[in-house]
Amino acid sequence: QVRLVESGGGLVPAGGSLTLSCAASQSIFSSAAMGWYRQPPGKQRELAATFRSGGGTEYADSVKERFTISRDNAKNTVYLQMNSLKPDDTAVYYCRANYYGVQYWGQGTQVTVSS
Repeated sequence: QVRLVESGGGLVPAGGSLTLSCAASQSIFSSAAMGWYRQPPGKQRELAATFRSGGGTEYADSVKERFTISRDNAKNTVYLQMNSLKPDDTAVYYCRANYYGVQYWGQGTQVTVSS
């Protein structure tokens, strides 16, 4: 069974930092393209940052230079370091694994940035 468990969300003032973590099932982590998506209040889910299946990373324009995605293969964990947070970054953040074309999602973690 594939499981993705996010943690690290919370309330932070504008300009602050947070690091999100997503622990994945060992069975898929090494082969999956891991990424972070987010869903702001009243809006659709959108890409924040992801590792590409063919290598490299991709970031939404709105988070470039502020967010960094990384992974620790030994811990089956992917991270999202978020700096210089803005109120517009307020959203539920979801971990996603793209495993040979099949998408798996975590339950989400709330990030709220106060102005």
